Amino acid sequence: LSLDRSFLPVEFYGVMTNMNFQLKSAVADNLNFVLTNRVPRALLTRLMGWYSRIESPRLARVSIWLWRRFSDLDLCDAKRSDFVSVHDCFTRELRPGARPLDPRSDILSSPSDAIIGACGAMAGAELLQVKGSPYHLADLVPDAAMRAAFTDGHYVTLRLTAGMYHRFHAPADMIIERIIYISGDTWNVNPPALQRIPGLFCRNTRAAILCRLVASGAPLLLVPVAAILVASLRLHCLPQTLCRGYRGARNIDCDVAVSKGEELGWFEHGSTIIVIAPAGMNLAEGIVSGQRLRMGQALLQTSL
Repeated sequence: LSLDRSFLPVEFYGVMTNMNFQLKSAVADNLNFVLTNRVPRALLTRLMGWYSRIESPRLARVSIWLWRRFSDLDLCDAKRSDFVSVHDCFTRELRPGARPLDPRSDILSSPSDAIIGACGAMAGAELLQVKGSPYHLADLVPDAAMRAAFTDGHYVTLRLTAGMYHRFHAPADMIIERIIYISGDTWNVNPPALQRIPGLFCRNTRAAILCRLVASGAPLLLVPVAAILVASLRLHCLPQTLCRGYRGARNIDCDVAVSKGEELGWFEHGSTIIVIAPAGMNLAEGIVSGQRLRMGQALLQTSL
């Protein structure tokens, strides 16, 4: 849609320009949704898993060059600059000191690099996927005992883009008490999909990780959610990778102590972590939807 400004009132031109932008944005979102969701998701995920593990430094360099053309991939803070495979780059470590931790004892830090999605106070046990699209904690975490302590708490949705650092870390000194693995679908978890698929997080493969803070004894729930081209999750406290082919126990009792900032595991690509805190914890200052965070920055503040 092309507009000749010289023949239009200023106000009309502004309205039409805004409509033109919204139309282009809607078309782009629809195309993104179709290309990343109305496809054989499970098959593409398996193919990407196979391709990413091919050990060929030359193939890895070409793939990473292409990857940089279409994403925000930044390797300046990576521990290494050469990778033997795409998977090696996906799951890269950071150089020491690249992610300083917030040192305050009453602050829980972000477990990952991320863009904040929906966040805020829960209405009972109800969270928002996006504005106007609620879902229930019972649909996300099927175990009633695990979710019992989080009514009227706070939540933050952390979305990891494809180019981000994919490892995640402990937000505080804590004990990992229990893990539930829930096998599911592999929908994309980007904004176009979240706006179109109700309860998307409750449909995808995910793990519910129940933790207890050492300082206060308060519970904390971390829910890593997998997505298309991902669908697998590695936790250091478990001997096996959690993926669609996983055949081990789905309900796993743990007693693993971790320190603030200690690495918990990684996604195979990029996805989402939902952090759920009980009543008595609040969002840290400045935590709002759309904000970019790095692992170690303030996420929640506790008075418990």
